[in-house]
Amino acid sequence: MTATTALPIAVLCGGVGAARFLSGLVRVVDPARVTAIVNVGDDAVFHGLHVSPDLDTVLYTLAGMVDETTGWGVRADTSHVQEALARLGRDTWFRLGDADLATHIHRTALLREGLPLSGVTERLRRAFGIGATLLPATDDTQATMVRTDDGWLAFQDYFVRRGSRDVVREVRFDSGTRPAPGVLAAEVRFDSGARPAPGVLVAIAEAEVVIVAPSNPIVSIGPVLAVEGVRTALVATAATIVAVSPIVGGQALKGPAAAMLASLGHEVSAAGVAALYADFLDVLVIDEQDADLAPRVTALGVRPVVAPTIMRDAAAKAALARAVLDAARAHGG
Repeated sequence: MTATTALPIAVLCGGVGAARFLSGLVRVVDPARVTAIVNVGDDAVFHGLHVSPDLDTVLYTLAGMVDETTGWGVRADTSHVQEALARLGRDTWFRLGDADLATHIHRTALLREGLPLSGVTERLRRAFGIGATLLPATDDTQATMVRTDDGWLAFQDYFVRRGSRDVVREVRFDSGTRPAPGVLAAEVRFDSGARPAPGVLVAIAEAEVVIVAPSNPIVSIGPVLAVEGVRTALVATAATIVAVSPIVGGQALKGPAAAMLASLGHEVSAAGVAALYADFLDVLVIDEQDADLAPRVTALGVRPVVAPTIMRDAAAKAALARAVLDAARAHGG
């Protein structure tokens, strides 16, 4: 590993796309310089266990143990427990591998002992030998809810159980009591306003570069931005803020981002992504396929940088990380 910068870096993260970007970033900088601030809006409880899908994807990826085919879960994991639960009549629509279950059992036990999610995540980071700092965006319960034609649904109900097939009419982020998977929000009372986990606002304030990873702007980065003080901190920071567009050629590389942007009235393009972040964003890295959108990004007050953004292999991930850092340095002068 060769370090190409010594700047402190904060990265706002969702799941698979962000994890892949981070795996490239820690190849070209000292991982100790990197703080990943990770979405927990799609956390849920399954079989009595607290599951943090985006945190786990980042953990497994940086530990070198992720299933590269799916982008999530543990490579070569087995599913004996899941199969046994199914035989007992338990609902197993949310896939949990055996090694993966160990993470959730350990996390849940530590939470029940009174450790906050950030403290649990730090213990997991050390156990997996990860050099970067990992922070949940909040230690509070934060539930991403989507309104479909069938009503309000918990995120995993929409995303996994129903396969993202519903048209999304509205999204909100609730803190307080988390609904069980499958429970409609209309049946649950919520408080509003998740507080940032310790270190989140400091990481943004002290960074010289803040990166918004290529993740769904609505349900991966959106919950992080909805945490109290985060968006204000991004507007106020002296850091150069660079985002990587997760939309390439009018399509999402993975997941429901394109359909969700369209149904919520946003343009499905790199320019549409720039518009969502324009109040705090300095630079947007867009794919070569979208070079013609550069003038529209500029018109939003954001500097476009054209580079290959599709992370097909380790070399492409590292190259994208270098392009982002180069863009930040060029903007910062």
